[in-house]
Amino acid sequence: MEDNGNLSLFDLLEEDNIKSAPEAAPADDRQAYEELVRTLNHYAECYYDQDESPISDYEYDMMNNRLKEIEKEHPDWISEDSPSKRVGWKAEKGVLVKHDVPMLSLQDVFSRQEVDDFVNEVREEFGPDTEFLVETKIDGLSCALRYDNGDLTMAVTRGDGITEGEDVTMNVKTISDVVKHLDNAPEYLEIRGEVYMTRKAFEEVNRAAEEDGKKTFANPRNCAAGTLRQIDTRITRERNLSLFIFNVQTSRGIEFKTHTEGYEYLKARGVKVIELYYRCHTADEVWEAIQKIGDARSSLEYDIDGAVVKINDLSVRERMGNTIKFPRWAVAYKYPPEEKETKLLSIETDTGRTGRVTPVAIFEPVNLCGTTVTRATLHNQAFIDELGLGIGDTIRVYKSGEIIPKIKSVNKDLRPSDWKPYVMPSECPICGHKLVREEDAADLKCVNPLCPGTLVHRIENFVSRDCLDIKGFGTEYIRKLVDQGFLKDITDIFRLKERRDELLESKIFGREKNTDKLLDAIDQSVLSAGAERVLAGLNIPGIGKATSRELMKNFSSIDDIAAADVDKLVAVGDIGLITANGIKEFFSDPEEMRIVNDLKSFGLNFAAEEKESLGSELEGKAFCITGTLTGMTRDEASALIEAHGGKVVSSVTGKTSYLLAGENAGSKLTKAQSLNVPVISLEELKAMFEGED
Repeated sequence: MEDNGNLSLFDLLEEDNIKSAPEAAPADDRQAYEELVRTLNHYAECYYDQDESPISDYEYDMMNNRLKEIEKEHPDWISEDSPSKRVGWKAEKGVLVKHDVPMLSLQDVFSRQEVDDFVNEVREEFGPDTEFLVETKIDGLSCALRYDNGDLTMAVTRGDGITEGEDVTMNVKTISDVVKHLDNAPEYLEIRGEVYMTRKAFEEVNRAAEEDGKKTFANPRNCAAGTLRQIDTRITRERNLSLFIFNVQTSRGIEFKTHTEGYEYLKARGVKVIELYYRCHTADEVWEAIQKIGDARSSLEYDIDGAVVKINDLSVRERMGNTIKFPRWAVAYKYPPEEKETKLLSIETDTGRTGRVTPVAIFEPVNLCGTTVTRATLHNQAFIDELGLGIGDTIRVYKSGEIIPKIKSVNKDLRPSDWKPYVMPSECPICGHKLVREEDAADLKCVNPLCPGTLVHRIENFVSRDCLDIKGFGTEYIRKLVDQGFLKDITDIFRLKERRDELLESKIFGREKNTDKLLDAIDQSVLSAGAERVLAGLNIPGIGKATSRELMKNFSSIDDIAAADVDKLVAVGDIGLITANGIKEFFSDPEEMRIVNDLKSFGLNFAAEEKESLGSELEGKAFCITGTLTGMTRDEASALIEAHGGKVVSSVTGKTSYLLAGENAGSKLTKAQSLNVPVISLEELKAMFEGED
């Protein structure tokens, strides 16, 4: 492992360093162990509460295994909030329901040896005729369904796995796979399954979200979890969730001797149970079944994250019992990230919003994690040189977090005889303008402001929530408007109203109502967007929402910023020499100034807002804000802090005075904890300047 200097564990978890994270916590370093606990808890909270995960299940599992190793060596270190002491995650979002039967997790295993050990130990204790089932482990959200005299009366999420979960009955009833009444049913039956989303349904949801300009989901599991917890059941119905049942939890009025007997009973009543499973007796048969399921992953319509090995005989299960977290009669084999070799056909280059030119590898199609992959980013020339990449190379491709395709390595033994290292072009692939490389930077950039390659990305930024916040202006609409000549720069957005008839004829937005809705949103943005939002939308390198706010606190208008010299710009907090030079270059460019003056002529606000000072109690203190605040937006909280003399920053560093954290606080909370930055609530913030009653 390379030397990472003084980086914390949190820093090691960023981007491509993530696979080094488990080793980042040495067994004799208690502080590193405690940091690992906090990091794992943060990822678990993202997974269960926010329905998203910054890392793949495999990467989380590797970190969790390292945690277990450390706790085995140092049992006196184990903290109450350690992931090893938790089954699920606390349920907080909806109406809470007590579990009739605990919804335990499964013990994960990662090697054939661990699988063999489990099977052979069971056979040794209960005999060679013991039967095992090997079945797919669906990547979704666990849910228990309760039937009273055949009627579905309650559906509960896993929650903490032991005590309680969330009532999701109304949403579960919208799922077409769910049987709402069982014929010839017992007095009471509780079954457990996995709510999931097929890849086709997932693609439809993301396509619709993109067209509406909304945030897309990272993967089907996150989408399914978020959908099941929707307040509006119509949204749940529209997203086409699915459900597989994988266990009979408990019953009154009927008994089953084996797991498969329960499956047959449910199937006879129309209940959809796990469709792919194998009955086995020996360790070799179990491993063969695991391999078969692994080979079938790409052909399934849904994602799986492993194979479950469980004992079929329910009396044996009862005799084996459970630990606090797991049943002793089952394990879950987790597949490693899928990797495949393919041939590099070409390298294309694309120009982004800031003019950065990114090389993209185009290769022969491979199927990874259920989707066909043909492209992967190569970042820049330095990354290409590190791989030693050339056209015709045989490359090994994988999916980072089972989402983003990446190139892992090159098989140099299969290199073609006429191989040459790839060198990026010196001209923009879109407009032909000469590319430049900034000092001490690896990226090549196109500095032509009229480059069509940058236009779509520039407009995306301009209409985004942090800038003009024009609702419904999705990427697909922008691309069509650019392709059909409606948008040649960002100022053309405000000329679209003059071309309403042409827009209706083009049918870019579909119905007339949709066209008028967007045109009204554009008009509204002129009235509502403050100067700091306009400044953030100008696409000045290094100037985002936070920096534009800081600039507008120190200058009376965007015009004043344009006229300021470098020394005056550098005097502003958070503005370094590189950013200051970038601002000067932007406002010195005749084409950029034409765009700026056009925007001003359309009535956009260029003047800084007069902000009332309410005091200086927070002077000299820097606040970072994260999560959802109760009763106040983040922008309102920022204004409140600034009105009392404080400063709002966009990231957590050692110089941050406080982290103001609301619900669903993310990685900033973890970073603050690792740096010992005080974390406060909105009430604690107000107490700083309101005083105690």
